[in-house]
Amino acid sequence: MDKYELSIKFILRKTPDNTPCSYLSSKHKLKKNTDTERTHTIIYIQILYFFSCLFMDFGYIPNKNPFGENNMIGKKIRLERIINRNSRRTVIVPMDHGVTVGPIEGLADMRTAVSNVVSGGANAILMHKGIVRAGHRGTGGDVGLIVHLSGGTSLSPDPNAKELVCTVEESIKLGADAVSIHINLGAGTDKEMLRQLGYISERCFEWQIPLVAMMYARGSKIEDEYDVKYVKHAARVGAELGADIVKVVYTGSVDSFKEVVDGCPVPVVIAGGEKMESDEDIFRMVEGALAAGAAGLSIGRNAFQHENPTKMIQALCKIVHNNASVEDALQMLKE
Repeated sequence: MDKYELSIKFILRKTPDNTPCSYLSSKHKLKKNTDTERTHTIIYIQILYFFSCLFMDFGYIPNKNPFGENNMIGKKIRLERIINRNSRRTVIVPMDHGVTVGPIEGLADMRTAVSNVVSGGANAILMHKGIVRAGHRGTGGDVGLIVHLSGGTSLSPDPNAKELVCTVEESIKLGADAVSIHINLGAGTDKEMLRQLGYISERCFEWQIPLVAMMYARGSKIEDEYDVKYVKHAARVGAELGADIVKVVYTGSVDSFKEVVDGCPVPVVIAGGEKMESDEDIFRMVEGALAAGAAGLSIGRNAFQHENPTKMIQALCKIVHNNASVEDALQMLKE
């Protein structure tokens, strides 16, 4: 007997005087005594329980279309603030590097850095809680805000270890449209990071906040973090534990990255990685990822450290949202 049968049988059971207890009949009036008043209360509570179970069972189910019919409205609305509604893709610019490696080139003046990428058309920026305050401009175009919850520094004895340094609730107070978390599978502390992911996923479901999981394979057992067998495993772990968007490294080819996308039931975006040698290299990587089914990119240093960050983002947005060619994107940078 499931919870619905149990609820219905309880609602339709008999009162102490052997008359039906259902509120659906207006012909019968219960006697006003202690037993029937108590029965009324119990029935009312049971009806509420029945419908609460029904509503909870029709909650949000992650799928490749984050705008799907199954999604609860709060998360759907917030996802639309960080993903283009028409292309169903996104260009995210992470600016969380200060905790890991300090104030690197391009991120010393956060208001200018944010203005540059927003002017280029970025869908969202990603940063730590303190920089939300420091980088708030109060002018210019709007942009989606993703608050990063994980922290770890290059000075640590184990740089791959990440700790929670912010909460979902705190992020909401800061105006976040989504939150993100960083997981390094294969690290010595990956079980703690997985526990963090499971916990944050639950809090995001409770508050209907989208969760971006940055999933990497890094540790002594990982021979090559770009190997498709590791990347598709990392992506799947993120989806299995409740992420709404998964960020992973690009595997180097359309065919191999298609394995990653096909094995992940939520949208996948690629990481920009280290500063690349040429703009064409970046555009070719993005082109390949999109051809494999990626939902966009999360690119930091190759954007905000570019000689013209605004034009770089404009060119990337043309590729991601308008399917522009690499040649068209390169031409945009020259104009």
